[in-house]
Amino acid sequence: MLRYSPILLAVLIGWLTYLFSARKTRRDLAANSSELKDKKLLGLLRQMARALDIPAVRVYVYEIAPINGLASPDGKIFITRGLLDKYRSGEISAAELASVIAHEMGHIALGHSSRRLIDFTGQNVMRAMLMGVFGRYLPIVGGYLANFLITLLAASLSRKDEYEADAYGAALLLKSGIGLSAQIGMFRKLQIWSAKQGGTPAWLMSHPDTKLRIAAIEKLKAGWEV
Repeated sequence: MLRYSPILLAVLIGWLTYLFSARKTRRDLAANSSELKDKKLLGLLRQMARALDIPAVRVYVYEIAPINGLASPDGKIFITRGLLDKYRSGEISAAELASVIAHEMGHIALGHSSRRLIDFTGQNVMRAMLMGVFGRYLPIVGGYLANFLITLLAASLSRKDEYEADAYGAALLLKSGIGLSAQIGMFRKLQIWSAKQGGTPAWLMSHPDTKLRIAAIEKLKAGWEV
């Protein structure tokens, strides 16, 4: 039993860390957000709701400057004030902003948020195991190597989720009559902003390369139009 204590401890720490983080995130979002009220955007949300045969799609504005959209652990959809300001200044269209919302709906519908607990805990277990093995044979660099490998794994899982959410969003945009041009256009603008910013903005952290995401959507579009 003692042999497995480090693994069990890693599972417990991972689980508690995730729960604490999720609870803190929910509180922060609730305290710093309000429901989206823009009439044009609400019209597009009604189109998506009809396509999914659900009563409504509710979206909240999170009062922070970074440009991003997110799906919270409890299944709510948020866009940031920074992203909404881009729409209100005319830099992006209502349809392009709706494509971000459709992507976040994909994360919720596909269970990515709820699955993060399993992924996070599993990564901590693997980290503990690798650190035990590498630490025995590589006492100086073993811990760094274990963390590096787990970081690569986490990034790979995140990129997979993003591709899946992109595909879900594309299908929803097509079915609701908004179209895929808005999604492709939004990605191209994100790519331009990223180049001007000279760093890694919020929407690209652990995300696939934007060019690859656009290519994947265009491939879906070509297949659906056959």
